[in-house]
Formats: sequence, structure tokens, C-alpha cells
Amino acid sequence: MDQLSFASLDYATKKKRTKREVFLAEMAAVVPWAKLEAVIEPFYPKTGPLGGRRPFPLPVMLRIYCLQQWYGLSDPGAEEALYDIHSMRAFAGLELGRDAIPDETTILNFRHLLERHDLTKAIFASVAEHLEARGEMLRGGTIVDATLIAASPSTKNKQGKRDPAMRSSKKANQWYFGMKAHVGVDAKSGLVHTAGVTSGSVHDAKVMDRLIRDDDTAVYGDKGCASDAKKRAAAAAGVLWAVKEKAKPGRRLTARQRALNHRFGKVRAKVEHVFRFVS
Repeated sequence: MDQLSFASLDYATKKKRTKREVFLAEMAAVVPWAKLEAVIEPFYPKTGPLGGRRPFPLPVMLRIYCLQQWYGLSDPGAEEALYDIHSMRAFAGLELGRDAIPDETTILNFRHLLERHDLTKAIFASVAEHLEARGEMLRGGTIVDATLIAASPSTKNKQGKRDPAMRSSKKANQWYFGMKAHVGVDAKSGLVHTAGVTSGSVHDAKVMDRLIRDDDTAVYGDKGCASDAKKRAAAAAGVLWAVKEKAKPGRRLTARQRALNHRFGKVRAKVEHVFRFVS
């Protein structure tokens, strides 16, 4: 049995649990950690470089990676959080005074390992399969949407240029520079089943087909996804086209169109919960 420090014992006896503690306790219980570790394990080094110090345990590094995603932590920020915040250390299975804390370079290297072997997509797919197997995600309908993720437009860097992967995009008569996150959300549960990113200039409708499942019987989307051709194709395939109607130039929406937009909007609203965490 691992021995706890006096600080951890004192912390365990406090009367109030913070929202972060509650959330991390839920994630520790519901995430299929063994499945995710099995995806990464074949690529995870068994020894350090040139036979040096052994790598940190895979479960520790995977949980730190998840903390970064949930709380928007940079690599240095994640290292500092592990020193400062007891609940994050406990979630990662680390104890001050007993365990070494991964430094920012170690955290960076793990993230690069996932990127190099395209493991983030495999992890996402594994979570989706787990949710479907448990009946949490039900096939039938998909909500498609996108959100802008801002990037710095500054050219004050070594290259003297903006990030070439980022582009400008206009929304509500305002220009933004960055990228877009596109998601396909299960219409019943509100859980994300497909996700991807593009530069900010890519129109939502261009990636819409990649976010819809083959057996979906309904498609929900905002007016950015409106397409007469797709609407006709959906009708021919027997798929409910629940994309927000746009008024024709010089005309207003009919009463029927307004009623449908309101009805379908109640379902589309689920996607906003997703972007509350992304942003």
C-alpha cells in the first residue's frame, strides 16, 4: 500500500469537495482507462533514451494529458499545476515527496508521441465505441456545428510570419484569425461522436459530410450548413433535414419555416454544451 504524506492526509479530511475534485472523481470512474492505455501501450517506450531513467508509468502520463485537454493547460502549465493543485496530482496518481513530477519536456514528449502515431484519433474512436457499447450514444441523428478557435495574428516571431495553418474567417460582420473545430454530436445524448479541425476559412458545409454517420436518419445544423442540394439528397434518402432555414434574398421566412427553426433549434442547442468546454 502506498504511503500518503501528512499533507495528503490532512487534505483528505477536509469537509468540502471542490467542483474540480467532483469532476475528476467522475472522470476517474467513467473513462475506460484500460482500453485507452491498451491503444497507446504498443508505442510507449519501455526504457528511457540510451537505457537511461525509466519512463513515467503510462497511466500517469495519459491522465496528465487528459488534464491538459480539460483545463487548457500548456506543458509548463501542466507541470506547475501538478505541483500546486492536490486534486490534479491525486487524479494522476502522484504524491509529493514520494513520486517525481513529470517536467514540461516529458509532458511535451508524450503529446508528440500521440501525435506522431495518430493515437489521439484512436483514443477518440475507442471512447466512442465504449459509449455505444454502454448504450450512452444512440445512432439515429447527428447535430453538426463548428466553432472558431482564435490564434495570434502577430508576426513577431522567428519566422516573421503568421501560422500558415491558420486563416481568417468572417462571422457576424467581424473577422477572426485562427482555426475551426468541427463536430458531429449524437442528437439523443449530446455526446460528440466525430470531430476534426480545419483552418478558419473553410466553410462549415464543406466538411459536413465527414461528420454524419452512414446510418443517421436525421441531420441537424445551423444555417451555415444550409444547402439546397444536400436537402434534396437527404429527402431522397429518407433522412430528416433539420438544418436551420435561411431567408431568400429580399424575402422573409415563412411562418412554417420559423416554426421548424424553433422546433429543430431545441435539439441543436445540445451542441452548445460541447463548445462551452472547447472554448
